Amino acid sequence: MSLMVYAVSAKKEENEFNLFEAIVKALNKNNIQLVEGDVILISSKYVSNSQGRIIAMDKVKISSEAKKLAKKFKLGSELAEIIVRESDQIFGGIPGFVITYSNNIMAPNAGIDKSNVGKGKVILYPTSPYHIAEQLRRKIFVEFSIHVGVLIIDSRLMPARVGTTGIAIACAGIEPVNDMRTEEDLHGNPLKVTFQGVVDNLASIANHKMGEASESVPIVIIRNSGSRLTNRMIDPNEISISSDQCVYVRGLREAKKEKFVNNAFLK
Repeated sequence: MSLMVYAVSAKKEENEFNLFEAIVKALNKNNIQLVEGDVILISSKYVSNSQGRIIAMDKVKISSEAKKLAKKFKLGSELAEIIVRESDQIFGGIPGFVITYSNNIMAPNAGIDKSNVGKGKVILYPTSPYHIAEQLRRKIFVEFSIHVGVLIIDSRLMPARVGTTGIAIACAGIEPVNDMRTEEDLHGNPLKVTFQGVVDNLASIANHKMGEASESVPIVIIRNSGSRLTNRMIDPNEISISSDQCVYVRGLREAKKEKFVNNAFLK
């Protein structure tokens, strides 16, 4: 069966709203009926909007820590304060951006976004995204008597690449990673470390359909994906690793220690 992708447009919401009811209403309006095995992908900003995770910048009280961060990386003080609040760890950065780690997600500026929100406001990552995804999965089963996968996704810059791609920040009802270790490649060589990021691959498909501007497509349905559905609870650590295990973070740290610049370390 061919993979099928459905873009689901939805009304732009200004205030908090019932996420499940909004999804069902959008599906009906777009004449899309869910079937067994579908994967539902929802924009993280749409989820955040439903939770009221929008902050007016002029209401932010600035701490001394935020002032230091703002000065060091040439950030607005209000943005720096929100970054401090939303981050578990701050690695460093460049003027205008800092790289942060919070709730198993590494992102510039803690995922804070100024797009698709009113002037002078920012939207944050959703609270408890795995719990939200699991709630939606169960409500869909109760309402429609079908098993589906649910992903909450965002767009992300990739190292040394132009443009954004999709990433899953939470999922439910779907096996998030395909462990391909012990399998063989085309030449019969055993794969020793290969994991296929199933939910991130699906997130990229959905991100392409959702767009990045005024498309108003916060929901995408992927059908016949071949993904394995499950009723077990998904642990956030299944699709993320600590910064100490990340090849990019570790590599850059080691390069900094060795003062590796323009291949000087290799000469």
